[in-house]
Amino acid sequence: MFQGDSIRLNRLDEGFVELCFDARNEPINKLDARTVDEFRQATELLAQAGDVRGVLVTSGKDVFIVGADIKEFGEMFKDSAEQIASGVLVKNQIFVAFEDLPFPSVVAINGFALGGGLELALTASHRVMSTAAQVGVPEVKLGLFPGFGGTVRLSRVAGAQTALEWIASGKPAKAPAARAAGVVDEVAEPAALREEALALLRAAADGQVDWKAAQARKRNPLPLSDAERQALFATAVEKIKAGSPPHQPAAVIAAEMMAEAAAVSRAQALALEAEAFGRVAKTQAAGALVQVFLNDQLIKKASRKHTGQGASVRQLAVLGAGIMGGGIAYTAALRGTPVLLKDIASAQLDLGLNEAGKLLGRQVKNGRLTQDKADAILKSIKPQLDDRGFESVDLVIEAVVERLDIKQQVLGVLEGSIRNDAVIASNTSSLRIDDIARPLLRPENVVGMHFFNPVPVMPLVEVIRGVKTSDAAVGLAVSQALAMGKTPIVVKDCPGFLVNRIVTPYVNGFLQLLADGADFEEVDRAMEAFGWPMGPAYLQDVVGMDTGSHVGDVISAGYPTRMKPVARNAVKLMVSRKRYGQKTGEGFYRYAPDAGGKPRKTSSPEAHELVRSLQTEGQRSFTPEEIVERMMLPMIIEAAHALEEGVVASAAEVDMALMLGLGLPAYLGGALKYADWLGLPKVVALCDQHASLGPAYHATDRLRAMAAQGERFYR
Repeated sequence: MFQGDSIRLNRLDEGFVELCFDARNEPINKLDARTVDEFRQATELLAQAGDVRGVLVTSGKDVFIVGADIKEFGEMFKDSAEQIASGVLVKNQIFVAFEDLPFPSVVAINGFALGGGLELALTASHRVMSTAAQVGVPEVKLGLFPGFGGTVRLSRVAGAQTALEWIASGKPAKAPAARAAGVVDEVAEPAALREEALALLRAAADGQVDWKAAQARKRNPLPLSDAERQALFATAVEKIKAGSPPHQPAAVIAAEMMAEAAAVSRAQALALEAEAFGRVAKTQAAGALVQVFLNDQLIKKASRKHTGQGASVRQLAVLGAGIMGGGIAYTAALRGTPVLLKDIASAQLDLGLNEAGKLLGRQVKNGRLTQDKADAILKSIKPQLDDRGFESVDLVIEAVVERLDIKQQVLGVLEGSIRNDAVIASNTSSLRIDDIARPLLRPENVVGMHFFNPVPVMPLVEVIRGVKTSDAAVGLAVSQALAMGKTPIVVKDCPGFLVNRIVTPYVNGFLQLLADGADFEEVDRAMEAFGWPMGPAYLQDVVGMDTGSHVGDVISAGYPTRMKPVARNAVKLMVSRKRYGQKTGEGFYRYAPDAGGKPRKTSSPEAHELVRSLQTEGQRSFTPEEIVERMMLPMIIEAAHALEEGVVASAAEVDMALMLGLGLPAYLGGALKYADWLGLPKVVALCDQHASLGPAYHATDRLRAMAAQGERFYR
């Protein structure tokens, strides 16, 4: 009947037709523009055929439909809210036309049916779901909500409460939960899915199942009185507001719209959904979170390019069983890589293994591992004081003290114990890889692998390429980072690499604010309200001010014109008083363990007194807007410098590194995406406004040219 690039229509026996989604030369099905248009053509053919008794909707892939093609969102988001709403409403009429076909329809959900995939399935009269499948509407994770009628149909098929919960959480559901919620009608084993879906279609066509009633209820308002509707949605909206991330309004906008849509017809409800979708698509969060999704895909593609057909690590060695080395060893072993853990002190080895044992114990307690599996993982970490077995290692990750002379000495000795082709990776956070590799015999085998603390939790690994580092060394480091479940980003060697380099002027901006009279708790409140998980003072306490101060000094020395030492430096004053933060119980805040043993933060009068001693002009109140500008501008400017210097290949890598390694607020999408949101002319104007604060606030020549030419970091 029809053969397209994404869809085909085939006649079956008994007057039934199969509509199969099977995108040509693609591993999955998506609702891209081509597929939606072919769905329109197929629906028109079905409507014109006078001998069809029912349609079976299937997939030729392992998934059903994974949702819309997010790569197409960029062009759509350039339109106005009104244009977006109009376009969505036009596409919705295709779904309405399928829903209104004069015969029953059954969807066989064989795999993932997410977002638009589930929305399309909801247009059918019935759904049968494989036990291997999952369904859901995850759009809220992109700062959006369903726009192909999902808010309307899910409410009418499964009830308003289920629809609100699914849309606000974005979580997928497996077959039993979907059946219990009423989202699907039947559940089948994978091998029996097609036959059971056909059996249901046959029963509907024969009048044994009232498919017309199933379709009719989607055209009518929800069967709720005004009082019931108002009570249900008022409670839900307040709950969703309380649980929504700051600056991400999609779930709340959806819930408020759904309250109004519940009382009107399908046509009116779809119009309300389209209008609200147009509004939410123009929010900062939607633009940023969609870009984050696309950036993530770009990073994965870049990682595959680096690994190519290269080798993988069969045996890993870690030098140094401190906090970082122990965390690296645990994370590698947890993911299946055996580890030789070496230290010069048996007490350190005991500490490293005990910490690994505690982490594995939590995995067992949470049901993620069996005790036998946890014991096997711990045994795969072999503690030692010498180089036994090092001749068999493929990769050695060095995590010793952050001193160049010690690293060079340790690695110089190491070269004599490993194969000539073994790769050495330094977990340095501030020392240059070229400096570390300079006295070594095989500098081409030396690479950086900068993990972030705590290693088991933080997803980013900066893989640093020195001038002499080989492609093979980079590829092996990237491969091992991926094997550990991390996101590797390849970075050119420079002081501070990428994340720590960009965060250094951010910290300096904080220190200058304090020197100019700001209250550090006021700064923390402003930055946390802006979206950061913790303000800069609290961050310094968590990192440890002795460590942060040392790393900041090393990095700043590499950029003396832009990162000049801040006079009347509050962090250095704290360090001089041995107030290092959480690890000493005193920093900008005071810490004491709570009932669960975690450090609880309280205000510290002593810290306020110390900071006031540096404020020679007295205290001064800053507006939240001024605090944000003075904190974020240096970060944007340094991110621009890093990109211009080719430290990484793309704006996407800059922004993903900051989000994964630093916790930059998700709704910003990264420093450069945030600059695009502000508009580069405004960024330049703010730089000029704050120019007296020093070179860290001076826009680059390239940034000024981009602003003048109407360019953006993301096209």
